[in-house]
Amino acid sequence: MDRLIDVLRNKGYKITPQRRAVITALSECGQFPTAQQILEHVKQTNPDVSLDTIYRNLSLFVELGIVHEIQTCNQDGNRFEMVTTGHHHHVICLDCGKVQCLHFCPISSAEIEKVEENGFAIVSHSLEFYGYCQECRAAGQ
Repeated sequence: MDRLIDVLRNKGYKITPQRRAVITALSECGQFPTAQQILEHVKQTNPDVSLDTIYRNLSLFVELGIVHEIQTCNQDGNRFEMVTTGHHHHVICLDCGKVQCLHFCPISSAEIEKVEENGFAIVSHSLEFYGYCQECRAAGQ
């Protein structure tokens, strides 16, 4: 949490009570909370905060690279996670929205080098796989 606050300060952003509450919620809401879940957590201490405020702050955090937004294609909405380690990828269930981290990178360094040979400097990448989790597949049978 302190690292995120340091990044905000170093980029010239004020540490407002709302921003601090969103950062706290990200660390306390469990893995991959939705904006709505973050709002519910924030409202416990800041009852006047709106969903728009949550989205504005999450967008800023994503832009600064301190939060990752995971596109879920689910009615619950996208999910968010604090960036705490190096890059990683996700598998996402199209039915229930369950997200799991992949603890390996399926993109080889040789493929990245091929792209860079054409003059493109890659600084990061993100990959998400969409499908159906074991529980949803079993329920559909």
